[in-house]
Amino acid sequence: MSPAAHELLDVLIVGGGPAGACAGALLACAPRSLKVGILEHARPIAPAPGSPLDARVSALSRASEHILASAGAWERIACERLQPYERMRVWNAGAGPRANVLVFDAAEAGEPNLGYIAENRLVQAALIEAFEASGGRLFEDKLAAVRVHDEHVEAQTATGTLAARLIVGADGARSAVRQAIGLTAEVASYRQTAIVANVATEQSHARTAWQRFLGSGTLALLPLADGASSIVWSADTELAQRLLEASPEEFERELESASQGVLGALRLKTERFSLALTRLAAHRYTAHRAALIGDAAHVVHPLAGQGANLGLLDAAVLAEVITQASAQGEDPGAAWALRRYERWRKSEVQLMALAIDAFDRFLAHGSGPLAELAQRGLAWVDRSAEMKRVFIARALGLKGELPQSARAR
Repeated sequence: MSPAAHELLDVLIVGGGPAGACAGALLACAPRSLKVGILEHARPIAPAPGSPLDARVSALSRASEHILASAGAWERIACERLQPYERMRVWNAGAGPRANVLVFDAAEAGEPNLGYIAENRLVQAALIEAFEASGGRLFEDKLAAVRVHDEHVEAQTATGTLAARLIVGADGARSAVRQAIGLTAEVASYRQTAIVANVATEQSHARTAWQRFLGSGTLALLPLADGASSIVWSADTELAQRLLEASPEEFERELESASQGVLGALRLKTERFSLALTRLAAHRYTAHRAALIGDAAHVVHPLAGQGANLGLLDAAVLAEVITQASAQGEDPGAAWALRRYERWRKSEVQLMALAIDAFDRFLAHGSGPLAELAQRGLAWVDRSAEMKRVFIARALGLKGELPQSARAR
């Protein structure tokens, strides 16, 4: 759909990735009808049934499952391509994968699983479908400029103009919306590169996620629905470049060694993809008639698998405060509602980002007394059922101040 000049929407979301599409779907299905648009350069296409699984996947928490269900998307995601995982095993470079390992087990926490591994494209397409099914409008176009006025915001695109009472930047780490509305961010490099691929494994993944802190980064093996595993190898830049330049056979040998053979011999099923890792923290999440969600507001290290979950929680909180404002007869861009969103999410994200950076510093790269203490801490946590329940609840997204859509229905 092309933009129409002078068309006034309640909310325009720039970016139709999982965070933006989720915010749109939640707002579109709100009890009080809102006119919601998503500006995305190309419609996401759902994976064809029986096609190979994508290498780009996310770990979805229980809170994310609830949010996606509230948005009307979960029924479209919960198919044969979705893989629940029931255990997680974490160990250090100096330990073996079967001893001195921290094990989280869903059964011990009284949960059916610890979360799901899902293709990013599957989640995005399901959310866009749910968004349109609830009356939302998808504009396949590119943002060219943003002009903020007292009572509305105008988004200039390649083919026209859209106007809305509120604009939401969900357009990634290099957010054009963030720049256009004058919000700044602290950006720093981790000096690491994430290597992502799908691999066939000699042994069954047994619905288990494996993670090893290597001293030069972190290696995660995530179970996939076709029996293969997704790898996310966050390595120091120099090592990562060598791994990317290695032949497939050399890479497979390095990978098996780094994983200590927990799944036996490994064979690449897809190409290797790479991403330079940076941390990003917007100084503010909101401005006059504007808000940021997902990677436009914050980017964290992938070692904890929380990036997608944080973005979905942003979407859920923003949708909740906008819906509440609308129910009270307020403008969707009401300043008090945006301030509430920012206070709510910024503190939660900062807490998670600090914890993730500590894991990277003291477990994935650490040396010295503090790192040794942190590494011993894995064994201490494993011996405490109560502490493990706390960690599992946090990983499931069931701790902290939750929006209503993230709670069990």
